[in-house]
Formats: sequence, C-alpha cells, structure tokens
Amino acid sequence: MRDDKTDLLSLGPVALRTVVGDFLREQKEPAYRADQLAKWVYGGEARNIPQMTDLPRGLRDALGERFVLIEPEIEQVSRSEDGTSKHLWRLVDGELVESVLIPTRDRLTLCISSQAGCAMGCTFCATGWSGFARHLSAGEIVAQYRASRRWAAAEGQRAISNIVYMGMGEPLSNPAAVMTSLTTLNQGYGVGARRITVSTVGVVPGILKLAQRPEQFRLAVSLHSPDSELRQKLIPLEKRHPLPELIEALRAFNAAGGKRITFEYTMIRDVNDDPALAARLAALAAGLQAFVNLIPFNPIPYRDWQPSTPQRIRSFQKVLQDRGVGTAIREPRGQDIDAACGQLRTRAMGEKALPVVDGDGRRRSD
Repeated sequence: MRDDKTDLLSLGPVALRTVVGDFLREQKEPAYRADQLAKWVYGGEARNIPQMTDLPRGLRDALGERFVLIEPEIEQVSRSEDGTSKHLWRLVDGELVESVLIPTRDRLTLCISSQAGCAMGCTFCATGWSGFARHLSAGEIVAQYRASRRWAAAEGQRAISNIVYMGMGEPLSNPAAVMTSLTTLNQGYGVGARRITVSTVGVVPGILKLAQRPEQFRLAVSLHSPDSELRQKLIPLEKRHPLPELIEALRAFNAAGGKRITFEYTMIRDVNDDPALAARLAALAAGLQAFVNLIPFNPIPYRDWQPSTPQRIRSFQKVLQDRGVGTAIREPRGQDIDAACGQLRTRAMGEKALPVVDGDGRRRSD
C-alpha cells in the first residue's frame, strides 16, 4: 500500500464527501458518485474499493490509485462459553489489536481499541505488559467496528447496539483519531451518541475536549481508588492529573448536560476494597451524579493479585447504595478466553515484560 493514499475510513463523513467530490470533479465524473461511494463505506459490505460494484470499473481503478478502504485481518478468534467473542486483528503493518463482542439479553456491545498497546502503565491491566507500539488511525478504529459488524452478521448475531472505547490503549491520549472516529461512528454509521462510551484513566485535556462536543457521548473513568496516594500506585497518570484536577474536569463534563459519567472500579483483594474507601468513593460519585461499576479483578500475568471476594464486593456496594449512589457489580465475561484487554495480544507477542513508565505514563528510556 502506498503511504500517500488516503484512507476513506479515516475521513469523517463530511470530509469524505468533500475529498471524494473534489476527486470526482478531477475525473469529470458526476457528483452523485460520491453518495454511491459513501453508501459502500457506511452501509455496504465492500471490504475494498474493487468491490464497489455499482461504480464503473475505470473509476474504481482511479479511486484505487488515490484512496484505500482497508479492514484488519483476523489473526485469531476466541469464543467464550458465555457467548463473548474476542478478535485479535492484524493491521497492515503487522501490529496486533483486540476487540471484544459481548452479548447480553437485549444488546450486543463492541469493545474497541484505540492504540496498539498502551503507555499508561496501570498496574492492574494486561495491555501494558506488551508495551506501547503506536496510536491507531481513525480508520483503524472504525475498521474494528466495520469488520466486527460483518463477522457478527455472518455468525447470526444481533446488530451491534453499543460501542465502548475500553479495549487496548488510552483513547484520550489519541484525541485526533478518536474524535474523528466518534464522528464517523455516530454520523456515518448511525450509532447513537448515548450508545458510545469513551473510557479514560483521567486524561484531563481529552475530557475537556469531549465535554465541548454537542453529542451526548458517555464517559467512563477508570478511577479504582478515591485516594490519590493509592491511585498513584495503580495509575501512574495520577501524578500528572491528580484527583482534584480530574474531578474539576468531570464537573465541566457533567455541566455540559446529558453526558453521563460512570466510574469504573476494579475490586482487588486487600488493595482497594476497604469499605472506608467506598464511603469516599460515594462522596465523589454523588457530587457528579456518577454511576459506579464494581469490577472483580481479572488476574493477569506476572501479578499475584486476586479479585475481591463476592462478600467483600457486596459490602462495598452496600456502602455506595446506602449513600444514594447507583451501582452495579459487573459480571466477569470471557475469562476462559483471556478477554481482559491486552491478554490475547500479550500471549501472541510472547508475554513481554511491562515497560518502565514515568509519572505521566510515558515509557522511560532507561
């Protein structure tokens, strides 16, 4: 593939019609061809430009000289007994990323990646063990949805109803590509903004940028402790964007209206499951009208932590509920297929060691 070709999936819907429209004028083709192409990109099942069969062969050849439409190749598919399916995708440069399809009674949720690997260095997360390779382009993010949608249909599953940016990587550390991909999924593919959730460990500039958008995208914050000192041990980014700064950004997000916040809280036995922490978490959540998801820790390589006991989690939840905070205990999914983000990629890469990172989540050279 030529590096100077434009990836159609990396263009937002408006930009796609503009850029392709300019190209069609150069080719002296009618303007309606742009709409035909857009239907193939957003509605059709063409995996590449040659498959856009209602376009003239000569035009498809000319488009192929200037543009690309690429989906990742399936490296591996793992299926869980609970119905969860995990894809390990190989990108054009050989990088590996993951996505997960999670079926429930009334929806099918797709968890997608925004980076190949992750530089945040969170101590409870498997993705960091294989290190950070690079950001994904907007097209590579969207392509996970496109390819997963086709795969689900072929498997007789329902249509994807919800999308969560909770796969590999920190979405708000890749803001340009993530913001464009949000627009494409919402305006191009018609996925409602309230059905799209962006997860972050607390990248404050990205939260503020997301707050400025008119769409009501959801935000999930990987909090994992209401205590700044303990949170630093779990999430190195806490040193760069400490809790007071993060909470102020979340207040701005909340003030934008209609943009629900969820706190993600991984329950690690004897690390962050003390009921006293639940009371402090309740105070933070109540001030933001935030919902709290309690997530039993999913064991990862090279870490001997264990999930909190069910009784401990229920006691933690009761403290939140008694203080009026909406909360749920998330049922572990896909544990038999390494469904936690980064696990499948880590195994495929030979389980490399966790990179050394500094306080703002960047890899250190030493």
